[in-house]
Amino acid sequence: MEQQAVEQHGKAEPAGLDVVVTTMASDSHTWNLVFLQLLLQELGHRVTNLGACVPDELLVAECRRIRPDLIVLSSVNGHGFQDGRRVVAALRACPELARTPTVIGGKLAIEADGAPARREALLAAGFDEVFEEGSSAREFGELLRSLPAGAKGSPALPEAVAATGARAVGAGPLIVRGAGLAAAGPDVLRVGTGARR
Repeated sequence: MEQQAVEQHGKAEPAGLDVVVTTMASDSHTWNLVFLQLLLQELGHRVTNLGACVPDELLVAECRRIRPDLIVLSSVNGHGFQDGRRVVAALRACPELARTPTVIGGKLAIEADGAPARREALLAAGFDEVFEEGSSAREFGELLRSLPAGAKGSPALPEAVAATGARAVGAGPLIVRGAGLAAAGPDVLRVGTGARR
């Protein structure tokens, strides 16, 4: 009986999510991905970092191979809005990735105005959540806690996030712009030149 318990314990699934973090084909920044990877690992998740300038076909192929619990696209160059719509369409076209929770965040456009319209367009394109630059890290954490580990194509995120009571406006780990990090309150991380806003 004791041997069975030891064998069963050895087969336990690890806690945490399998997460893919990546930029898109036009974004050559990597420090945002390293930050995301370290943050997610600190929170107990397993991370595959695909790196910078990832072609759409490679991003889709790697996600098909890995079958993550969550796909996180991060943008620093301000082209995330255009690139993200193209990438999410390719991800959603794959039956095995069609229901995988997928989020985008960071500097999604070069102009500051229009965040609500961008968010709605990205959600309509197929993202489960959108995190614009300058948003709350707490909300990203709530989103992570709302996802069951090992779900692999679980129901879409909006229902899971709504159950937590989180507002769908953003997360610190996806705030990626400039050259340094600075804390801006208990639940907000700003990424930029290090200056407080």
